Amino acid sequence: MAESKTKRYSVGYALLEKKQRSFVRCSLLNLAKERGIDLIKINTDKPLVEQGPFDCVLHKLHTEEWRKQLKEYSIQNPNVVVIDSPDDVLRLHNRISMLQVVSEIETVELSGDQLVSASFGTPKQVVVYEQDKVNDPTCWNGGIMKFPLIAKPLVADGSMKSHKMALVFSNEGLDELKAPIVLQEFVNHGGVIFKVFVVGEYVKCMKRKSLADVSEEQLGSLRGSLSFCQVSNMNHQVKNDEMYYKSLEDAEMPPVNLISNVARGLRKALKLHLFNFDVIRDTSVGNRYLVVDINYFPGYAKMPGYESVLTDFLLDVLTNKEAV
Repeated sequence: MAESKTKRYSVGYALLEKKQRSFVRCSLLNLAKERGIDLIKINTDKPLVEQGPFDCVLHKLHTEEWRKQLKEYSIQNPNVVVIDSPDDVLRLHNRISMLQVVSEIETVELSGDQLVSASFGTPKQVVVYEQDKVNDPTCWNGGIMKFPLIAKPLVADGSMKSHKMALVFSNEGLDELKAPIVLQEFVNHGGVIFKVFVVGEYVKCMKRKSLADVSEEQLGSLRGSLSFCQVSNMNHQVKNDEMYYKSLEDAEMPPVNLISNVARGLRKALKLHLFNFDVIRDTSVGNRYLVVDINYFPGYAKMPGYESVLTDFLLDVLTNKEAV
């Protein structure tokens, strides 16, 4: 009897199959159901306006057809919460505009027992649009950046192509790159990256192993480039080394205030509720943190207790629609 009096909400989700398998687990479905939320799969083979009714729509599809359908649906159903606006998500599909947003955040000052201010920013980077200029640093560098460089596709739409990145050690490595390409200066960071998950106002920082530091001696003998797959395979080979795990365990987490403030600033600037950002600590400075990547609707299942976090978030959104 009590269950019948509980207000129930319908949340439609439109995700790629791979994303559905990792995110929409039985544990999430069951917890959401217990708390009054029915997660309903949207059939992308049918017009969205013919489905529902929904109180909220979660999505991570990048096609123009989907954006068109979602816009039409929002016009016909203005009270339905859409998380998040496709136009706002698009900003993260370009690796230049993605990190430009970091400069829009006000300077973070730590308080309380954090007596020293920590600074944050982004690595030096440039985008090269013309193929004949990729292997000519005089056209795009101007002495600003030095090797090694991280080469990333300009488009970051989650496709296989967008994940094809490489570590470039010398001019010879530039010959293998295809424009348009983003070249980002590699910063030694102790082989540890901090992945910060944001779900509305909830923030969770986790540490993971990353690319190993490159010393001046190593750089002097390295030539060409290595794909991230090759680098990852090299890292995998040393995972049995106790020092591998010890360095990760010993890595100091960034100041909580810093991460919370950056997360809040990004959420406000991006106008997004579901994203994560990757942070590294510049080992040459110590208290300098750099945002190197931002992703929309990341793999939340990697975050302990994600079911409760997402369910709490959805309930908050559904009961406070005017704030979204």
